[in-house]
Amino acid sequence: MTKRLCSYLFKVCTMLFLVLLFPTDASAQTQTIYNTAYPSTIRVAVRAYNNPVGPILYVQTLGFEEYCEDVLPNEWMSSWNTEALKAGAIAVKMFAWYKTLHPTTESGFTYDVDNTTNFQEFKYLSGRPETDQAVRQTWNMVYVPSDGTIKELDYRMGAQDSDNSWYDGTYIMSQWGTQYWASIAKLTFESILNMYYPGYELKFV
Repeated sequence: MTKRLCSYLFKVCTMLFLVLLFPTDASAQTQTIYNTAYPSTIRVAVRAYNNPVGPILYVQTLGFEEYCEDVLPNEWMSSWNTEALKAGAIAVKMFAWYKTLHPTTESGFTYDVDNTTNFQEFKYLSGRPETDQAVRQTWNMVYVPSDGTIKELDYRMGAQDSDNSWYDGTYIMSQWGTQYWASIAKLTFESILNMYYPGYELKFV
């Protein structure tokens, strides 16, 4: 009995020692829509001439929703179908939200995104009524895995006037594909998102 008790106490002491030596980092907690709110602001590194390889001139901080409104018309055409714009609005927002949780430091500047296609093309005060509306109508909606983990929704231009079916199920959305499926197949934005990001779900925050 004494031998077993000594063995048990040794194991407990060893575990306590390891916990003290290697404490759990609270910041390593998975960031989900249940424990992480939308950021109020986002830091945008402004590169010279909007060139992806240009030097960073300064970092601009602006409201998160304003940023999304100033990205969407530069990534999705404002004349496109409303459902395509809504799918784009959610992708732009989720991409940016994820990046605010994983900032970058370069040449002495710390930022979340830059203003080029390295991240998402951003032009200050470029919002259009159609794209602004898509951002606002979907503002309380997110598209995430079933556990709510905040993931970037990646996307690429794709081929014009094509269904871009080679992107289906790849977790990369085709921008031209959203327009095709919204205007030709009359799919809703949720159906379009589901096509590209299988296993993800539309949730409200």
